Amino acid sequence: MIFASDMLDLPHYVALAHPAVRRAPTMVYFHENQLTYPLPPGVERDLGYGVKNLVSALSADRVFFNSEFHRREFLRGLRDLLDSVPDEVPIWALEQVQEKGVVLPLGCDLRRLDELVSSGGSPLRRQGDGDPARWGEADKGPLILWNHRWEYDKAPGLMFQALYDLMEDGVGFRLAMAGPNQGVPTAEFKQARERLGGRIVQWGKLEDDCEYADLLLNADIVVSTALHEFFGTSVVEAMYCGCRPVLPARLSYPELVPEEVHARVLYQEGGLVPLLRRAIEEGLPWSEDWQRTWMIPFDWANMRRRYDQEVWSCWESRRKEWTDAEV
Repeated sequence: MIFASDMLDLPHYVALAHPAVRRAPTMVYFHENQLTYPLPPGVERDLGYGVKNLVSALSADRVFFNSEFHRREFLRGLRDLLDSVPDEVPIWALEQVQEKGVVLPLGCDLRRLDELVSSGGSPLRRQGDGDPARWGEADKGPLILWNHRWEYDKAPGLMFQALYDLMEDGVGFRLAMAGPNQGVPTAEFKQARERLGGRIVQWGKLEDDCEYADLLLNADIVVSTALHEFFGTSVVEAMYCGCRPVLPARLSYPELVPEEVHARVLYQEGGLVPLLRRAIEEGLPWSEDWQRTWMIPFDWANMRRRYDQEVWSCWESRRKEWTDAEV
C-alpha cells in the first residue's frame, strides 16, 4: 500500500517509483487542503498547490478526509477551481473525487493522557498527581484553556477581546495559553499578556507531556475562536480530560459533540461572550464520564480498526482488478 498525506504529489511519486511500487494500491489522507485553507490578509492563493491536491485525489484509489466538514469544503473548493477553467472543463474530476471520498477521522492517542496523569491505570481524575496550585488558585475563577497554535487562522484576538469584556464586568477566571507559538508574538499577544497578566497561569507551549496532560486535567473550559479547523485534535484532548467546550457553531466542531448539547457548547456569530460567561458560571453541567464517551470513538485504539478495514478493502479491490486483468 501507499498511504500518502495531502502534501505529496502522488502521481509524480508513483511515476518515478520502482515498477513494483506502481502496482501498489494508493490512498491519500487529507488532513488539510490547499484549496480552502484560509490565507493571511494580503496573501494570494497559489492554485498550483490546489491542482496538486486535485491530481493526487484523482490518481488515488481511496481519498480520506478527517471530517465531513473537510470533505464538503474540499469538494466546494474543487468546484470553484473547475469553474475558473476557461474551457474544456473536466467536470468528471469532481464526480470521481466525490465517489472516492470517505470520512475517516483522525486517530488521537487519548489513552496516553490516562497513562500520563493517572496512577496504576485508573481513570482520569480531577486534581491529579501534580500540584493544583501550579495552575493558580481555584478561588480566582475557572481555568480557561487555549491550546491552539498562535496563528491568524485560530483568531486569538477574538478570544482576547472576549476575555477583556468579561474582565471589565468583574468576572473571575484564570488563563492558560498553552498552544505552540510559531514565531515572534504579535502585538495582540503582547497586549494580552500585559492586560491579562495576573490571570495568566501559563504562557506558551508546554514541552513536558506530563505537565501538559496535568494542565488539561485541571483546566475547566477550552475555548476556540478558529477561522479554520478541519478536525480539532487539541479540543478533543481537552474535552476527553473534562474541559467544558466553548466552540464556534461551524467548521468541524458540530461533528465532535452530541447534537443534544450543541446549544450549550456551540456559539453563533457574536455569541462568544455570553456562552463563555455561562460556562464560567455553570461549570460542567453533565458528568465528565459522559463527556469522555463523546471522544472515545476518536481514540486510536478504536480508530485503528476503521483504518485497517479501509486499507484492507482498498487492497482487495486492487487485487480483484489485477485478477480480472490477468484473466
